[in-house]
Amino acid sequence: MKSLLKSKKGLSTVVTTLIILVVSVLLATVVTFYAINVTTTRVQEESIQVYKLHLWHNGTTFSEAAFLIINTGGRDLVMDKISVRGQETSWANLWYNKTQNSISDDVPYVTPEADGTLNGTSMITISGTAYDFTQGSAGEDLILKSGWSMIVYITNPDSLSVSDIGVTVGITIFTANAQYYKESNVEAAA
Repeated sequence: MKSLLKSKKGLSTVVTTLIILVVSVLLATVVTFYAINVTTTRVQEESIQVYKLHLWHNGTTFSEAAFLIINTGGRDLVMDKISVRGQETSWANLWYNKTQNSISDDVPYVTPEADGTLNGTSMITISGTAYDFTQGSAGEDLILKSGWSMIVYITNPDSLSVSDIGVTVGITIFTANAQYYKESNVEAAA
């Protein structure tokens, strides 16, 4: 026993220090991944998808944007603003319908009224279903429940002109937590 204690064989100080460092780093990594896993599985995330985006110009004075937003996240969301080519859209120029229906057909171009508004009745038929559209009002954010869809029409976005036909233009949707960007070419209205 005395010869074992007086033996000069053993781990060097450098190797011992490396083992302690590696073990502590591995332990910290495991704890971090566990904490991330716990928080992300318990917190529902916000996510939307923008589909069927169209931008039209009638060749004279009227332009229009239309798209479908689907809230695919696990929580309701609040839309603060929508901008077309970086220019914020006035809520007075925005028409929307919230629905739980599945919308398979494309959103159609709506011929404007003489005063440039969307249409007098605010009813638009998509996929054989007539949807009643509500005009946005200033100072009011749009709320979209989880799993719901919203059809949006914007009349006369500030930054579209007849010379933009055929040009790619982006739309940004701002929510309380994120920004969602989608691009489409400006089409000539039929």
